[in-house]
Amino acid sequence: MPVKMCRRIALAAALVAVIGIHPRKTSAQNNGPQQTAPPQQPEPVKPPTSSAPTGQPQRQQPPPPQVAISVQSNLVNVDAIVTDQDGNLVTGLKRENFRVLDDGQPQQITNFAPTDAPITVVILMEYSNTYWGYYQGYFGAKAQYWADGFLQHLTDKDWVALKTFDLRTTLQEDFTQDKRSIDEAIQTLGFPTFHEAVLFDAVYETLNQLRDVRGKKSILLLATGFDTFSKHNLDQILDRLKESETTIFAVGMGEEIDLYTPGGAGIGYMQAKNQLTTFARMTGGYAFFPRFQGEMPDIFNTIAAYLRSQYTLVFSPSTPQDGKYHKITVQILDDDGNPLMLVNKKGKKKKAVVTAREGYTAPHPSAGG
Repeated sequence: MPVKMCRRIALAAALVAVIGIHPRKTSAQNNGPQQTAPPQQPEPVKPPTSSAPTGQPQRQQPPPPQVAISVQSNLVNVDAIVTDQDGNLVTGLKRENFRVLDDGQPQQITNFAPTDAPITVVILMEYSNTYWGYYQGYFGAKAQYWADGFLQHLTDKDWVALKTFDLRTTLQEDFTQDKRSIDEAIQTLGFPTFHEAVLFDAVYETLNQLRDVRGKKSILLLATGFDTFSKHNLDQILDRLKESETTIFAVGMGEEIDLYTPGGAGIGYMQAKNQLTTFARMTGGYAFFPRFQGEMPDIFNTIAAYLRSQYTLVFSPSTPQDGKYHKITVQILDDDGNPLMLVNKKGKKKKAVVTAREGYTAPHPSAGG
């Protein structure tokens, strides 16, 4: 074979090797937490393991319906998660098993929705070089990987939207039941270009956008917890959380800062973690701070199970519409009206654990209706 021809063949082979397409990484498998089997009813059950549906997704479906403010705007919605002491879900509860207190006064539950409802969730993802580039681009890559992993726990009945924030908030994909479109939006994200993270602005704006969405709604917040450039401050966010019916599940992305920084991450990171924890606690959600990638499948499985298994309670407050913040307490009762007791792994009876929003801000009397 001529020498020139050999060189051309070698050059063509080299080009193919350079531009070859790399296979995408596979998502982590779904492994749920262990369950206990208390001997009494209703009994805790293991959070379900959901997998991606194989049916054809509906790409052009409209967003979840909106509800207008009406004369019934004084109704208060409370989404509650009920577990045993080990975090296993308690299903099969009835309206009579719940008691709601508004500033200590019992309220009549006018509407009750059981568990296993479709999920409506906004994935709100920090996509920046936060922490001043110490982990240049690392948090952005982690956010992509984690957001993609959560999609594997949704079904074709769930609604999901994707928003990112760095120096500003950006809607990457509006509400859809097509998980592939969310996945494609995640995969098109480039290298994070800003160090700033407007956490407060992103949460505030997303809560406002979800204000009138019907039914159960939530935010999956993937963030380090740092805020560097927001127009809103922490007090404004906390006031907004007091008015919101949206549950926040926060997953902290910055544990490596504390794990690998000599002497720990310091007071700044402790404050960042506390902010994420507060957002979740006030809205009836949970905050997770994984240190290793292997924790993520169980965390996402738990979040999806909790979202799908919330009980929705609605009451019309008998307390005054005074424009003030009212403390909500949700109690779980057995059929005799006593605190519901469940048997733990050691055979001891413990009260059922309920997680719900801590309170609500009543309308001001001058607002009317």
